[in-house]
Amino acid sequence: MWRAAARGSRLWGLLALLCGAAAAAAAPAPPLAAPLLCNVSLDSPAEERWLPVLRHFDPAFLRAAVAWIIDERVPKWVHEVIRPVAVELEFLMPQPFAGEILGMCKALGISLGDGVLLNFAYESTAFCTSIVAQDDKGNIYHGRNLDYDFVDILSKITIDVQFIKGGQVAYQGTTFLGYVGLWTGESPHKFTISGDERVGGRWWENAIAAFLNRNYPVSWLVRDTLSRAEDFQSAVLRLAGIPIIAEVYYIVGGVSPKEGMVITRNRRGPADLWPLDPLGGAWFRVETNYDHWTTPPPFDDRRTPAIKALNATGQHNINFDTLFKVLSVKPVLNNNTVYTTVMSAALPNRYQTWIRTDT
Repeated sequence: MWRAAARGSRLWGLLALLCGAAAAAAAPAPPLAAPLLCNVSLDSPAEERWLPVLRHFDPAFLRAAVAWIIDERVPKWVHEVIRPVAVELEFLMPQPFAGEILGMCKALGISLGDGVLLNFAYESTAFCTSIVAQDDKGNIYHGRNLDYDFVDILSKITIDVQFIKGGQVAYQGTTFLGYVGLWTGESPHKFTISGDERVGGRWWENAIAAFLNRNYPVSWLVRDTLSRAEDFQSAVLRLAGIPIIAEVYYIVGGVSPKEGMVITRNRRGPADLWPLDPLGGAWFRVETNYDHWTTPPPFDDRRTPAIKALNATGQHNINFDTLFKVLSVKPVLNNNTVYTTVMSAALPNRYQTWIRTDT
């Protein structure tokens, strides 16, 4: 009962902060709004990288959001496992992720354990739709919807981030403030990546064990690959082979014809590789949260409407605008859709994210 009351108290506090922010705004947000675009310098020490970004947000709201998300998404037993060993976790986590989480925790006045739990909470519940497609000229387009619960909160902390190294954009992506991983990202002129949760399994038990064995969280591997891989093929090899803490689908797009792939991942390696096959008529691949060789459940079939919309669009008409329209077809777009991103590694300046406040 106390836990329920505390959770309710946090929610009311968070709603009050949201209402206060809304009342202070000069005008209501447009139905389609771009997230805040931020720069994070990879040349800065890891603990300091996110501090300029944090200054754009109300610390009290961020602390309330962190508490709410953890309370709603992290089982109580995980709290009890993680918080007492938070200091040791700093040494188990790879850099730069450990330093970045620690720096944000210090700036916000929250514990390292809560910072780690926040990042784990996002790893477990990303229901998404991703599409990679090739037009009739060989251009590769990649789009995704990211669906989560508590969309009203997450839409307030969704940001586009350009990771800068040596004065240049090394890679870019879309994330939630406080979350150091990426579910969506682009390495300019090389490749694009999105990640979709793979449903099933006793997630928390296996994830904790895998993390203690130093497997990567799935979104950290996305960011690590954007940072390290030199091309589409090397990105696919990294995403397919490096051990991770949870099953996932990685969707990858390149810059040349046929460079599109859905990687179905087990924790220790690939379960399936599903490439584009435009010569065979398969000019697109659609991945939601179910293995492509199975039938999605009737209560969550976003795959079939997406396929119908793509076929109606046609390969000769696919582009940034039409891909966005496909991702806006119900229920591909739904009440839990936080944002939509369309991208193409060959045209990195066209990377675009919209907050889906119109659902």
